[in-house]
Amino acid sequence: MNNKKQYKAGVADWRQQLRKNSRRTQVVIISFVALYVLLGLLIDIYLQTSTTRFDAGNNAFHLTITQAFIGLVTLKLPPIATMITLAIAVISLLVTFTLHDKIIFMGTDYQEIKPNSGNLQEQQLYNVVEEMKVAAGLRYMPRVFIINAPYMNAFASGYSEKSALVAITRGLLEKLERSELQAVMAHELSHIRHLDIKLTLTASVLANLMLIIIDMLFWSMLFGGNRDRREGNKLFIIIYIIRIVLPIITMLLMMYLSRTREYMADAGAVELMRDNEPLAKALLKIEADYKTNHDAYQKAFNQTAHEGVRQQAYLYDPTKAGLRSSSMTSLFSTHPAIKDRLKAIGIKLK
Repeated sequence: MNNKKQYKAGVADWRQQLRKNSRRTQVVIISFVALYVLLGLLIDIYLQTSTTRFDAGNNAFHLTITQAFIGLVTLKLPPIATMITLAIAVISLLVTFTLHDKIIFMGTDYQEIKPNSGNLQEQQLYNVVEEMKVAAGLRYMPRVFIINAPYMNAFASGYSEKSALVAITRGLLEKLERSELQAVMAHELSHIRHLDIKLTLTASVLANLMLIIIDMLFWSMLFGGNRDRREGNKLFIIIYIIRIVLPIITMLLMMYLSRTREYMADAGAVELMRDNEPLAKALLKIEADYKTNHDAYQKAFNQTAHEGVRQQAYLYDPTKAGLRSSSMTSLFSTHPAIKDRLKAIGIKLK
């Protein structure tokens, strides 16, 4: 399996990647904030066109979509909902940065591993992370966590190197050899070194909240809106289309982040390990384990809340093994296929 002649690290100038990630951060955050403003504007238009008004002759009338839009954009009408959704976006960013560790672990049974604490296996995990931290040249030791779940996975999170954490599931800790565990931790620490950990969680939280807002607006119009009028029907059709398109837009933004960052972290792991075989073995073992225990893991996933928040941060995307699968899974998966990831680090499957 070890085919070092074909291996190219791909992150020789990782400082340049930091600058690229910084630009990506700005692009994605601005894009999500713009989408929040658009949602708020739609809600304002819905409210304004639903309000009954009276002219000088005391005749009732309603604003058209065009009139409401122009009035809101020129501030002749108060864009209350737009200001609220914009505030939600800003507050979500602040909360995500402040409570990132609580958010990423929502719904899980987890524990933190400290130096010289826990059993031998847990202490070995801490030592491995410490070794890879030194190899990666990080200034701060990330906090180390274990999620008590049977499936195999890992992720890194945080909004800076100083606040970073790494976590792995109990299943991964028990089923990987030490060298494979080192490779996985090297992958996660590469995410920290590349400064892309804050992107994943922030974008995931913003995307999920946004989808909730548009869903609430859709059902509000469906059961209590002004669809008896032509303008109400037009607005309902617009919101219905956005409800279909918005998940695709958010997934494209997540793909813009995640697929590149996984290749980068894989290459970074091989660079730190000086060997491509341990990571390849770990990835193949994880994928095989998911397929072998598909039904049991599906049940475990169904019983664990907020898995969608962690999906983009995971080492291995569970949807690749058919968990919570959908018709668009392969197209909009946040992770490249395993064979593509292996090929990128110089491993060709027979």
